Amino acid sequence: MKPVKVGICGLGTVGSGTFNVLKRNAEEIARRAGRGIEVAQIAQRRPNPQCNTGSTPITAEVLAVADNPEIDVVVELIGGYTLARELVLRAIANGKHVVTANKALIAVHGNEIFAKAREQGVIVAFEASVAGGIPVIKALREGLAANRINWVAGIINGTGNFILSEMREKGRTFPDVLAEAQALGYAEADPTFDVEGIDAAHKLTILASIAFGIPLQFDKAYTEGITRLTTADVGYAEALGYRIKHLGVARSTDQGIELRVHPTLIPADRLIANVNGVMNAVMVNGDAVGSTLFYGAGAGQEPTASAVVADLVDVVRAMTSDPENRVPHLAFQPDALSDHPVLSIESCESAYYLRIQAKDHPGVLAQVASILSARGINIESIMQKEAEEHDGLVPMILLTHRVTERHMVEAITALEALDDVVGDVVRIRVEHLN
Repeated sequence: MKPVKVGICGLGTVGSGTFNVLKRNAEEIARRAGRGIEVAQIAQRRPNPQCNTGSTPITAEVLAVADNPEIDVVVELIGGYTLARELVLRAIANGKHVVTANKALIAVHGNEIFAKAREQGVIVAFEASVAGGIPVIKALREGLAANRINWVAGIINGTGNFILSEMREKGRTFPDVLAEAQALGYAEADPTFDVEGIDAAHKLTILASIAFGIPLQFDKAYTEGITRLTTADVGYAEALGYRIKHLGVARSTDQGIELRVHPTLIPADRLIANVNGVMNAVMVNGDAVGSTLFYGAGAGQEPTASAVVADLVDVVRAMTSDPENRVPHLAFQPDALSDHPVLSIESCESAYYLRIQAKDHPGVLAQVASILSARGINIESIMQKEAEEHDGLVPMILLTHRVTERHMVEAITALEALDDVVGDVVRIRVEHLN
């Protein structure tokens, strides 16, 4: 049987890794796929010394790959929204299958892309778009198909996890660790997508759609970054038996779907709380299987290439099958997607960590308790420290039971209005994941 001809667009870190894995493991991959996979064309802006492309035809025009009649599958690894979208839609219009690692493209334009792919009877595979080499999309879409998924929670950005791990383990400040992450290549010169939760929200949007059978709705995801976290809060969380992680949470409730990325306290004895450095982990809770944990390298040249090549193998296996009988892009049949709404953050519910800087006066704690009680917020535990030498203020740390964000915001507004409370109340959400 003739080999499937692939065009790789983008020969950066992931593109070169994909080419190298396809070349190195060609025989093994062919045994799995049932036929060979040949890279017939590459689009790249500049040579990559990590990749010996040999006699493979190379073009600087990325759209030329989508228009090449010899190409069966276009592998999109250029990133971004605009050109990547044009490339993928052009490839689909030309009847080509697509493999992409572009989480931003899928999260923002996936609904349009999948609709066009269905019209043309082609496959769009995107395992590498979430959590690098961890096959969590396949697990959610196929391995857990028997389950009603209750919630998904993930550490799905390695840069943020590296920063928080260093802050906890070595007592370093956020700016200090961020500078090192940039020097090591973990963070971009502009780290906004990583540290503000945008990258994680792209990935969580995809996971939530597959888990709950809803359209992709990135614009409704709540994001909160880690830039304001202090070593003091990391230390207090540790003293209370928790770790702070930049967590993505998607939960199905009767009212709607929670879709949020933010710093989160997790009990230190949870496996996911002990995922450190640049590693990723995703927990999925289903009604039949219970809780499962998927752990591994969430980025990097060959871990991500592993997922890209796995998608290629899946495409090759399925490309001659009846399009109506393929695994749906978002796990559920397109006409069976749910209109269950995505909730605003004000309607989401969680427990909370509060740190209040108070004057060393009697009765302050009673006032705090009264404000919380009036809004139906129960206190789980309190830790009160000695007055700080430099300003004489007393740090009060509280953990609350679960409450809606709206009620907590009202309570914090009232707390900050107290004469004996100085500055902003620090609020971090708490998830027990049990």
